[in-house]
Amino acid sequence: MSTYTRRSFTLGALATTTLGACSNGIGGNGPATIDARVDGTLNAMYSQFPGTQQLASRASGMLVMPLITEVGLGLGGSFGRGALRIGNSTVDYYSSASGSAGLQIGAQQYSHVLFFMTQDALMDFRQSPGWAAGADIEYAISAQSEMLRAETTTSLSPVIAVVFAQTGLRLGATLEGTKYTRIIP
Repeated sequence: MSTYTRRSFTLGALATTTLGACSNGIGGNGPATIDARVDGTLNAMYSQFPGTQQLASRASGMLVMPLITEVGLGLGGSFGRGALRIGNSTVDYYSSASGSAGLQIGAQQYSHVLFFMTQDALMDFRQSPGWAAGADIEYAISAQSEMLRAETTTSLSPVIAVVFAQTGLRLGATLEGTKYTRIIP
């Protein structure tokens, strides 16, 4: 007779969630699926935060990550796939991954868009074999989903992040330490 404990239940749930996060709804279904999800994500962002249309028109390029899945129980991580858009065209596909350790428990999913506001920032991103998001990213929208701040559109920051559509049981979403790698879907 098996005895199930909270620990075994929690570990089993974490393992299931972690394995599910590996495909996170985008999986390896190819460029058409990623592009369709990127289009849907941009439409949702523009609808919810109209000020992002002005950011998009000023940006040299945008990295759109339609769905990032993040889990943590002591050790944590996140994964997602998306596309780099220059103008209205997809030029490359990227995966996003991060790892963390510390006091944490829970899971969440969210979308984010990185706006590359200068040609230099976009070129640095594209030429890097694995670009890591750092503390120099300016966040345009707070975790409370406030409207886009006016000063963000006139910011001199080379990279602006918009994180939105958060769901789950984990507080906050930060991109610091996230590594982006070019992929062939």
